[in-house]
Amino acid sequence: MYRIVKVLNHNAVLAVNAEDGKECLLMGKGIGFGKKVSEHVEPGEDARIYTLQASGERGQAGEIVKSIDPEFLEIANLVLDEAQKVFGNIDRNILFPLADHICYAVERMKRHESISNPLTEDIRLLFHMEYKVASCVVPVLKKKFGITIGDDEIGYITLHVHSAIDDDKVSDAMKTARAVRECIEIVENAMGKRIDVMTLSYNRLMNHVRYMIVRALNGEKLKMSLNDYMSVKYPEEFAMAEQICEQIGTTIGCTLKDAETGYLAMHICRVTSGELDAEE
Repeated sequence: MYRIVKVLNHNAVLAVNAEDGKECLLMGKGIGFGKKVSEHVEPGEDARIYTLQASGERGQAGEIVKSIDPEFLEIANLVLDEAQKVFGNIDRNILFPLADHICYAVERMKRHESISNPLTEDIRLLFHMEYKVASCVVPVLKKKFGITIGDDEIGYITLHVHSAIDDDKVSDAMKTARAVRECIEIVENAMGKRIDVMTLSYNRLMNHVRYMIVRALNGEKLKMSLNDYMSVKYPEEFAMAEQICEQIGTTIGCTLKDAETGYLAMHICRVTSGELDAEE
């Protein structure tokens, strides 16, 4: 049972849990309709309950709830409902920074301001299912505000969705995307041409870099090394991989294990020449 502290709108109320005294945000269709402060309410099975003790990179949940229109909480809740359909169990406390981001995105667009996201294409490819989920805001914002949200903004929302399913901070997901972009640029500069992002070898390279970063951040090691073989047979690609590993280590603030170089060189070979077809 919850005691209402404030009715935000028909579908959202702030309330205190009668059992532990913690303040929560309750969201559900009609949960606030006709309700008054101090009235008790029992959320239905379809209601969402968010604790206001949550905090994140963009501030305390309680502060965010007080500073934005409840409409944005509903939109963020809709995105998380979509994410849960696709991914199953997620961390729904990302609701507050996600709602905050969508609020400021709408404000920017109303002022005809735009922010660029040079990593949008990398984010779309790295986190393609999350990007599809994030895209569900497009028709919602169009209907509610007459605004067409751009791909760059969807890219940033994608990072929030990813943080809800993978326990990653939004900033860490951005570091991963940036590291992948740096890797691709080094390879493209060496080749003197752009890499076709639709190829299987590109996607293998991109995902390898992604999980290479995860291993580095988690302190995990590869079970075997290809360094001796790759450094002799493919010295140019191996040297490129060494450069990339060093650059990625600087970007994420973590030194990569030596064995990562050989495996990365193998994926670079697939992209640059396609002559290596071994599997990890």
